[in-house]
Amino acid sequence: MILRYANLTLLILFPIAWFAPLLRAGLLPLFGLSEISVISGLQSLWDSDVFLALLVTFFALFAPYMKTIGLALIHFGLMRRKTLPALQILGKLAMADIFLVALYITISKGIGVGKIETAWGLYLFTACILASILFGYLTEKSSRSGHTVSKQETNMP
Repeated sequence: MILRYANLTLLILFPIAWFAPLLRAGLLPLFGLSEISVISGLQSLWDSDVFLALLVTFFALFAPYMKTIGLALIHFGLMRRKTLPALQILGKLAMADIFLVALYITISKGIGVGKIETAWGLYLFTACILASILFGYLTEKSSRSGHTVSKQETNMP
């Protein structure tokens, strides 16, 4: 019961994380730092590389949100548990963008030209992705042990 509502909180937290500052970047200390969020990063990607923008949009926005909605549908007996492996793949794809952000931070710090600081949105976004993976795991575990199978699910064709 708690798992289904904890999963639903991600429907609120993900959009907050998308607009929250992931990092602050500045070319030189004189110019100060400007904040970068998932959404602002996507906006600049759309101007420069549409294909990469489509990929990142899928990994950062659609994959985690679709997984969260899918888990909610399973929790409320509106979708079969047989779809869990596909939802777990979506969760792994969503984790790919966390890796990319970490890679960009590492590369930028290695160049030594500017200054990059991580911001609270990166931690929130990472926590949302990790919570989604955990909720998927717990849903799969409860499915294997036969717990929380609803009447609606057993009546599905």
